[in-house]
Amino acid sequence: MNDKALRLGTRRSRLAMAQSGQVAEAVTRVTGRPVELVEITTFGDTSREQLAQIGGTGVFVTALRDALLKGEVDFAVHSLKDLPTAQPDDLVVAAVPVREDPRDVIVARDALKFTDLPSGARIGTGSPRRMAQLNSYARSHSLDISTVPIRGNVDTRIGYVRGGELDAVVLAAAGLNRIGRGDEVTDFLSVDTVLPAPGQGALAIECAAENADLVAALAELDDPFTRVAVTAERSLLAALEAGCSAPVGALADLLADGQIVKEMRLRAVVGTTDGTRMVQLSTTGPVPETHDGAMALGRELAAEMLAQGAAGLMGERAH
Repeated sequence: MNDKALRLGTRRSRLAMAQSGQVAEAVTRVTGRPVELVEITTFGDTSREQLAQIGGTGVFVTALRDALLKGEVDFAVHSLKDLPTAQPDDLVVAAVPVREDPRDVIVARDALKFTDLPSGARIGTGSPRRMAQLNSYARSHSLDISTVPIRGNVDTRIGYVRGGELDAVVLAAAGLNRIGRGDEVTDFLSVDTVLPAPGQGALAIECAAENADLVAALAELDDPFTRVAVTAERSLLAALEAGCSAPVGALADLLADGQIVKEMRLRAVVGTTDGTRMVQLSTTGPVPETHDGAMALGRELAAEMLAQGAAGLMGERAH
């Protein structure tokens, strides 16, 4: 048995290191091999630009993929929502482990819930998707809020609230849970209010396609239900020709009858960031049994959204 350490490429952020550490333990469990973390700085980590300006797609991923292709690391862990929808031929997502909570959450001053925020509340988020849905919800419920573009790590973002500059910030539940800070959440945003980013809460474990033994070993960490759900969500995103910074929310969830999973529902939304124009649709059907089936589900819903004018709501199309 090969007991040489496997090298796991990871971003340096606290969240990435926490995610990668959790995956490393799981990989050691299934392979019996030690795993060492190799920290890699990506363009998305060093750029001070707003994510929407630097194109979103791939900014946190390219350096990790380069390291994989050069053989500097054996595998990499990504937040699935950061992965471009087109998969390079020479790399394979060997596993999509069980998904964390996909919801967005609010961290607000005075432990306030979203609907209890005062009139004129300033809510920080760098995501056009979150802005569009929060503004749409506020508009339809006569709430007076303003969304303020921010970026930075979790500490920086929560710091804006603690320091009194903002009334609340929106973050992903999964990220806070993974770094052990779920107790700072003051409100969970129902997916009926804000649909998450495609793939939110899920991780992708990627390695070189030619490394068949490692692909097979990592595949033991794959959760088929999570994979089929995120495949449908990302297929929808790709069919809308939208990058990961576009205002697209999507969630596929499994509808169970007791313990038996019967159907999958895919919901998606696209809208202008001011929340004035939204296209929101859903479709429900049998759980896709193949990758192609999941891809088709996403494409079909995207086609319906485009027929209702979704393309005009996304600003500049990602090329």
